[in-house]
Amino acid sequence: MKGTPFKLKQKLSPSAAKRKAARDLAMAKTPARRLKKAQNQKIGQNGHTDLHHTGSGIKRVSIKNNRGNFGRGTKNE
Repeated sequence: MKGTPFKLKQKLSPSAAKRKAARDLAMAKTPARRLKKAQNQKIGQNGHTDLHHTGSGIKRVSIKNNRGNFGRGTKNE
């Protein structure tokens, strides 16, 4: 889809891709996501770790652990 900042990993029809892009953008602009983005930019990101937002703050964790739901997988999220 032209003009989208997201990589297209799913094979969607053009209309479905457009609706998904709108949903993704709306989710990225929620107040909670904007706060997390601002915190990440303030702390600074690097290519070796992710910043994990917990209820009490932010922890720097490995990319593998953060994106793999700490060994529990992501299918049931």
